[in-house]
Amino acid sequence: MEFQSPPLLDPDIAAVAPPRFHLLSKPSGSTCNIDCTYCFFLSKEALYPDATHRMSEATLDAYIRQLLESHRTPDVTVAWQGGEPTLMGVEFFRKAVALVGKYRRPGQQIQQTFQTNGIALDDEWCAFLKANDILVGLSVDGPKEMHDTYRVTRGGKGTFDLVVEGWQCLRKHGVEVNVLCTVNAANQRQGRRVYQFFRDELGATWLQFIPIVERATAQTIHIANQGWSERPREKRLLYTQTGTLVTERSVGGGQYGQFMVDIFEEWVRHDVGRVYVQLFDVTLDAYLGRHTLCIHAPTCGYGPALEYNGDLYACDHFVEPGFMIGNIHETHMQELVASPQQRKFGLDKRDTLTRQCQRCDVRFLCNGGCPKERFVQSREEEPGHNYLCEGLYRFFAHTRPAMEQMGRLYCAGSAPAEVMQWTAAQDRQRGAYAPCPCGSGRKFRFCHGARAIGAA
Repeated sequence: MEFQSPPLLDPDIAAVAPPRFHLLSKPSGSTCNIDCTYCFFLSKEALYPDATHRMSEATLDAYIRQLLESHRTPDVTVAWQGGEPTLMGVEFFRKAVALVGKYRRPGQQIQQTFQTNGIALDDEWCAFLKANDILVGLSVDGPKEMHDTYRVTRGGKGTFDLVVEGWQCLRKHGVEVNVLCTVNAANQRQGRRVYQFFRDELGATWLQFIPIVERATAQTIHIANQGWSERPREKRLLYTQTGTLVTERSVGGGQYGQFMVDIFEEWVRHDVGRVYVQLFDVTLDAYLGRHTLCIHAPTCGYGPALEYNGDLYACDHFVEPGFMIGNIHETHMQELVASPQQRKFGLDKRDTLTRQCQRCDVRFLCNGGCPKERFVQSREEEPGHNYLCEGLYRFFAHTRPAMEQMGRLYCAGSAPAEVMQWTAAQDRQRGAYAPCPCGSGRKFRFCHGARAIGAA
């Protein structure tokens, strides 16, 4: 069926509005049924202290209708996040699916996604998700001892066993599942082990790794280090993107890059074309001239967040007073994402790069990273540099030869997975007792060469 472009709500607005964007909707606000220590989004409850934090049917209707009206491309993502969206109950999402059917234009392709901690999933939930082709993102931080360090119940108990039950239920019903893993102080030195757990024990084939970087000031660091839970007799601290300190749970700047290098060295030998890692995919896309993820695109502003009451914020990472761009009950969503405030937010990413970033030989891949992590000084002591710079540079520089080879294969009409043969040839030249290219300091045979061709 041929896609039909929407009627222009306002030609002047449509001229500057993005043709598509990826909005994250939070139907239960910041409310969650677990109490992850590093989850600063729990603190967003302070933005709406007297509210029930449940999206009304009127807001749900406005959200779906305006989202579909605002897109001038056939592909639209309806993304549900939290907090924890399962708290809304299955019936709420049945209504959402019905509204998508009501407002979808001919030729419009809708992908619904659902990010969850997994502990409330049961047969009813999983049957619903499967029946409606909803892609599930499941939050898991690796093996049990790593996952249970920070992902805990309100009583402080680990949630790993409950999450695995949810995973198994999703698999039983044939639901498409992606794994979202945070990289934090508990797992940052275990990149390959974490990856192998997902691949070999869970059987996951699509992985996303998100660095935990919790900012704080000298005045708030002692509270932030305790976590973002509500504490008796103490006012909950609202997390904002301010301060140049980070919590004890945060991943080290350089260690994040080493974590991803450790995974890449395993993946490039055994799993290209079989396991998909978001950062690897978007890096290859960048070599091909495409930027498919806001974090490493030259500009941003295409990932707004919708709160349960219709308030729209510039970004999921900037749900705080200074970045609210309006409410969809008062102003149409297309006008909000096209507003001067939102466009400036997106362009500032490019226009505020430090000189170190501007001169960097991997800028075309990194583009300074996410603005939420730009709070340290560059080598020239210029403010606004990315806290993860050391790690990002390590990853992009380290993977460049293999990524360039995959780009050549793709452009020649060959499968990028053939890079594994190229890597195997390099391994044979390296030899089993040469230093491992991952930088661990160990011999290749006893590190990433354990299963590599020619290393036995």
